[in-house]
Order: sequence, then C-alpha cells, then structure tokens
Amino acid sequence: MTTNTKHRQLSLLEEIGGAKAAKELGIPDGTIYCWVKAFKEGRLSASEASHTPKNALSLNDELIELRKRVKEQDKEIRRLKEENEFLEEASAFFAASRRKSAKTEINVYCNQNG
Repeated sequence: MTTNTKHRQLSLLEEIGGAKAAKELGIPDGTIYCWVKAFKEGRLSASEASHTPKNALSLNDELIELRKRVKEQDKEIRRLKEENEFLEEASAFFAASRRKSAKTEINVYCNQNG
C-alpha cells in the first residue's frame, strides 16, 4: 500500500466513518478500528507504506483483544447490575425506615400534646 493510498483511506475514514470506510475498502470493521487505535498510540504511521507485524496487530491478536474487551465489559455490566440492585434495596429499606420514624414521631407528638 502506498503512502498516497494510506492517506486516501484515512481521509475516507474521517469523511464517512469507520464502518462505511471499512465496507467500501472491503476490510473488517475491527481491522480499521485497530488501525486507528495503533495510529493514535503511535504504533502505525500514516506515512508507512505497509501494514507490518511490527506496527499492527495480527487478525488473531485483534480477535483475542476484542474478546478480552467483551469479557471485561460483561464483567463490568454484571458488577453495575449488582450495585444497582443493592442500591434499590437500600433505598427501599431507608424509605420504609424513614416512614416508620416519621409515623413514630407523629404518635409521640400527639401523645404529648393530646
């Protein structure tokens, strides 16, 4: 791939977005996103003429990386759901406790003043 071709592909990516650019170029979405990530991290230069093992992830490494990210995100989702459940239960407990406390205070006030 020539430098000019790489620059055209990067321009296309900026113009129409990653998914459309990948489709138009006939490459997987994940590959184009990994190229962008590698470029941002300084592992891939737009002036380099080829995609070499030195500066890019292999498809297998890319797949492993994506699976790892999905696993981490699933774990985070489970954690957040558990936290949300706990907070809902705590909120209900404190709301009930507050109602009971308010009712007791009213009864005490009425007994003292009544």
